[in-house]
Amino acid sequence: MNQINITFTSDGFLLKGMLHLPETSLPPVVIGSHGLLSNSYSPKQIALARECNAHGIAYFRFDHRGCGQSDGVFNEITSLNGRSNDLISAVNTIQMRKDIGKKIGLFGSSMGGTVCISVANVLDIDAWVTYASPVRSNPVTTALEKSDNSEKIKPLLDQKYLTWDISDKLKHLHHIFILHGDSDTIVPPTNAHEIYTKSKDPKKLIIQKGGNHLMSNKKHQKDFLRESVSWFKKWLIGK
Repeated sequence: MNQINITFTSDGFLLKGMLHLPETSLPPVVIGSHGLLSNSYSPKQIALARECNAHGIAYFRFDHRGCGQSDGVFNEITSLNGRSNDLISAVNTIQMRKDIGKKIGLFGSSMGGTVCISVANVLDIDAWVTYASPVRSNPVTTALEKSDNSEKIKPLLDQKYLTWDISDKLKHLHHIFILHGDSDTIVPPTNAHEIYTKSKDPKKLIIQKGGNHLMSNKKHQKDFLRESVSWFKKWLIGK
């Protein structure tokens, strides 16, 4: 597995990421969008990158503006619109590379899934995987107001940067695999059902019994990797 550091810009912010390349020539690629309080070093992203590479799929994980190693102050610039622009810039950057094939998949966890869905009518994507992704911001902001991160998030809530409703984007989705835990107390599983109902075929939904927002259960983590890679292989490689 070859790892390449990549920098690119989005709205003037310098963003940093890591491209994981398999031995395959001109492989398809999956681009990941991390959650609100996470970064590109989240265990889900690293594990998914490893598994994708093992099956001949490249993976690009990057830090959104204000997160990880990328430019910006988190509690001043974080917004759905900003992160959507980051993802579009990431896709455009990877598409210009001569060592990557034409097919592209997106993976998003929590708000990262929201970000992926938000660009469904803008980008030509071949396959999607989302986990615990909120269609509307209400449950997320309510949970954040009560959390230990409330002071960090408060400036964003006060300026309504974390207010969204992407239900109008769901009709543009297709080839999407949706996962959610039925015991998620931050983003209710009703969000997954709405995404599934309003998106187009082909689509797949798995509700993990007893699963929480962080996917703490080891079996759920293994199931997530197996099912996600299987979905990407089917629609990006044809296996």
